[in-house]
Amino acid sequence: MTAGLLYFYMMKHPFQCIDWSTISPTTHPGITGSALWQTLQLPGLRLRIVTYSPGYLADHWCSKGHIVHCLEGSFVSELDNGEQFVLNQGMTYVVSDDLSNHRSSTESGVKLLIIDGDFLQ
Repeated sequence: MTAGLLYFYMMKHPFQCIDWSTISPTTHPGITGSALWQTLQLPGLRLRIVTYSPGYLADHWCSKGHIVHCLEGSFVSELDNGEQFVLNQGMTYVVSDDLSNHRSSTESGVKLLIIDGDFLQ
């Protein structure tokens, strides 16, 4: 068991309901378009509802691990080796830290649930 996975299993989070409407979004510009993040940060765990505007292209290649679930719309996850994956509503991808540099783009806009944290190390 990796240290990150062990840490995740050791972390205890009591039951809680999240009312996303009470979490103010922060704006993160892309090369084009923007991303709105509603973020709940817990010890060792980050939960986000992220909305990319139409025409969004991430301004960086990300090396962090995520679980990304597409709630509405569609987007492209591009790897730095040139591979591209189209994810539509209801689809999910998973990647661990430092395994595949990736960035997102969308033509029509998308709403995502993104979960990341120490358990993906």
